[in-house]
Amino acid sequence: MSGDIEETAGGPSAAGTGDSLQGPADPAQDLALVEALRRGDEDAFAHLVDLYHATLCRIARLYVSDAAVAEEVVQDTWIVVVQGVWAFEGRSSLKTWILRILANRARTRAQREKRTISFTDLGLDDSGAPDPASGHGAAPPRDPAPSPEVSVLEDEARRHMMRAIDALPDNLRLVLTLRDIEGVSSEETCNILGIHETNQRVLLHRARSKVRAALQSYLEGE
Repeated sequence: MSGDIEETAGGPSAAGTGDSLQGPADPAQDLALVEALRRGDEDAFAHLVDLYHATLCRIARLYVSDAAVAEEVVQDTWIVVVQGVWAFEGRSSLKTWILRILANRARTRAQREKRTISFTDLGLDDSGAPDPASGHGAAPPRDPAPSPEVSVLEDEARRHMMRAIDALPDNLRLVLTLRDIEGVSSEETCNILGIHETNQRVLLHRARSKVRAALQSYLEGE
């Protein structure tokens, strides 16, 4: 279990192997919450669950194939958080620490299910480079009073986009979900997954390109 609660300081290891994540990022707030958890404050734990539980379930589903199994993984994660809170040293944010525990638990469970996500063979021969100015993570401005026809088209496009995301290879889908859907930062994504920044950028670029191409094909009626 010690591997589950290990913190990563400043970046990934050299091995390279509804709600959103907008919880307390202030180190002082993290420390206050951790101290409350160490005192056995049930309200503090309930607050933490309210902040992150649904997001943890969504991320766990990227590793395992069944919602019930994902829920079990998240419950195991909370147990490790409570039992291991004394090991939290503040070298990463509390959010990143919890997500790293989840990733470790989900990865172990996925291996038992024979559905693993490998970051060791990334094929980093992509000549494309990420476009930092493309703004893929930002939603386009909505019409303040869209017509029913526009709403239907937007819903159809959104469903098509989510199907395109679901069709991505596991490693691409995981990075895209963390970055563009859950709003996790680049540094935190690297810490959670144990990958290098360069790998993360390439994976995200590939994922965005595939989803953008699928959406463009849909919009053009192909």
